[in-house]
Amino acid sequence: MENPRLHWQWKRFEELTLEELYRLLALRQQVFVVEQTSIYQDADGYDRGSHHLLGTVPGGQEPVLAAYLRVLPPGLKYPEASLGRVVTAPGMRRYGYGKLLVEKALAFIDTSFPGAPVRIGAQHYLRRFYEGFGFRTISDVYDEDGIPHIDMLR
Repeated sequence: MENPRLHWQWKRFEELTLEELYRLLALRQQVFVVEQTSIYQDADGYDRGSHHLLGTVPGGQEPVLAAYLRVLPPGLKYPEASLGRVVTAPGMRRYGYGKLLVEKALAFIDTSFPGAPVRIGAQHYLRRFYEGFGFRTISDVYDEDGIPHIDMLR
């Protein structure tokens, strides 16, 4: 199958339609709770102040959410800007959308918050992936909701 072209949209929380909000929460739960068997509180209070990047592909009557992340401005969670909830739908993982998500998020941060460092709490197995974007590890491995994590800074 050819790489489906994504339609990218940045939205503030209040700009999300109910359908978009439902789709992004469903995707986050599908991957982070069910697939990774990690019981945690996904609705953590940071969505309202975040910028949401949705990557959709055409599908039937409604677009399919293929990729998603959120960007947290400096001061919301950390003194630095942050990105998180980086997720690609299981059926869309072979196309490199995760890399595109992070590239778009970092460009958005550079434009919206010039000079702001970026801190993430990354799943440990993704350390090399994030190092490819200039992140460096700044913590020991720690358990977060049953999954090994590290803090990284760029």
